[in-house]
Amino acid sequence: MYNLYKPEQPVGLMDFVRAAKSCITEITPEELKVKLDAKEDLLLVDVRESAEFEHGHIEGAHLVPRGIIEAAADTSYPKHYPPLSGARDQQIVLYCATSGRSAMAAAVLQMMGYKKVLNLAGGFARWEVEGRPQVREAEY
Repeated sequence: MYNLYKPEQPVGLMDFVRAAKSCITEITPEELKVKLDAKEDLLLVDVRESAEFEHGHIEGAHLVPRGIIEAAADTSYPKHYPPLSGARDQQIVLYCATSGRSAMAAAVLQMMGYKKVLNLAGGFARWEVEGRPQVREAEY
């Protein structure tokens, strides 16, 4: 595996995404839909930014932007997000627009000791293209 901490050459975003995807598990939109329909005990986390979330998201998703995932997941941080920080042993499914940010977030959560982390392959874009249900927030 490529050593991101001591690279021979500068690395870019896709190097980080590839490294993350090499150590996480992904599920398809169909597999996620089956889990949701079966009402499996899982925490669905959207790691996009709030404006993206407002334009459409998967019903029941919690918004935890990628930029704050470590703080939100860390119980020792004063402003942690209890639904996430308390889900260390729960199944967690992460998604973003195309699955890069959520792959990196999944890898980070695994490093933080989360046991059952999954990434939605293709992200929200694939979920949407496949005609899966979504929620849109009103914009003011």
